Amino acid sequence: MTGTRETAGGGWVVHARALVAALVFALVSGCATTSGGDPRDPFEGFNRAMYTFNDGLDTVVVKPVSTVYKTITPDPVRTWVRNFFANIEDVFIGVNNMLQGKFVDGWTDWVRFAFNTTLGVAGINDVASEMGLEKHNEDFGQTFGRWGIGSGPYLVLPLFGPSSARDFGGLWLDWTADPLWYYTRPIALRNSLAFLRGVSRRTDLLDASRILEEAALDKYVFQRDAYLQRRRALIYDGNPPRDGSSRLREEPSADAPTATPGVARMQAADQVLEAPAATPPAVLAADQGER
Repeated sequence: MTGTRETAGGGWVVHARALVAALVFALVSGCATTSGGDPRDPFEGFNRAMYTFNDGLDTVVVKPVSTVYKTITPDPVRTWVRNFFANIEDVFIGVNNMLQGKFVDGWTDWVRFAFNTTLGVAGINDVASEMGLEKHNEDFGQTFGRWGIGSGPYLVLPLFGPSSARDFGGLWLDWTADPLWYYTRPIALRNSLAFLRGVSRRTDLLDASRILEEAALDKYVFQRDAYLQRRRALIYDGNPPRDGSSRLREEPSADAPTATPGVARMQAADQVLEAPAATPPAVLAADQGER
């Protein structure tokens, strides 16, 4: 037992060091980024390189696997898989709602978990939604935002995709608190479930990624803007304040001029922003506890 825990702990140290190293490299690389770009994205040179890496990996490995999964797996089974993992997430969604002072929502999340785990047969059936208990979407990055912590520079993390300095810290806590990753044993079962969760999430984003391919002139900029807008909307539960610091489409900031997209592109952005929030399209790692 001790050896297993030490092995798991060692794996966590390796993953943590890799993510920290990637972040440090992003900061160093960003120092060489030329001025005149979007001030939210001071490390654009590094971020574009990571975006290209993630996109290539998604194209070669993740998307084909997810497409096969969607093709061979019946719709009801995919729904059961999605519901099972979503039910586990409700535990810490409730924690984050409590930390944000939304006590009714937090209590609702835990009641959802109780009903779905029992009446819903280990969470594969979302009976709580049928009972009128709303599904929420919260994480530690959003909690930091509600506490007033700014997003910081935009980042594209290897494997994980779009993020920010604030959400990077939230990701670390999400990962630490993930029951699947840290409490599921044996290791082979944990890894299999983590892989299945990642494939399931990527499958849910297949349509959104097609929208991205068809609508975006610059896919990197499109995904960056969509991510930042969606995160801001999530932090404020869909009603972000419209002040001078807002990057909303209706009120672009004067210090960050951006090209005005066409109507079709804006409609596509709305659909991408409404896609499942748990993970970005380029995700490969299944060990993060989106949207």
